[in-house]
Amino acid sequence: MTNPLKERWFEDYATGEVFEFGAHQVSEAEVVGFARQYDPQFFHVDAEAAKASPYGGLIASGWMTTAVAMRMMCDHFIPTESALGSPGVDQLRWLLPVRPGDTLRMRASVLETRRSQSKPDRGVVTIRQEVLNQHHQIVMSLEGKSMHRLRPCA
Repeated sequence: MTNPLKERWFEDYATGEVFEFGAHQVSEAEVVGFARQYDPQFFHVDAEAAKASPYGGLIASGWMTTAVAMRMMCDHFIPTESALGSPGVDQLRWLLPVRPGDTLRMRASVLETRRSQSKPDRGVVTIRQEVLNQHHQIVMSLEGKSMHRLRPCA
């Protein structure tokens, strides 16, 4: 089954569009494994010690949440044919802790589209990405820019 979101070209993005997709259940093993390798703070790697932290228990690294968001974007949203990468993100915020057992999903809102002045075969799309938990709370947000090819001429 094809995903129409993954078959888009620059011209297919419209300011104001909002999409929701994905589902990722966070496991304790995932939280601890990621943190041991990349962010070994005690409230990410030691469930018992994390109980005495301000979080009252084990929480995922914000960087893990960002990586999960990127995976959901790749699986459900970023087009295979037109995507040319990203020049960066702005306003990355980790708003609420992500805990083992949480189920995360994405909301992507198109904020702006702009044709490139220097490269006429592409444009830049600015997208607000929000990660929501099972309670519909935004746990992470960022504004990302992505470069996309224009639809090839027939």
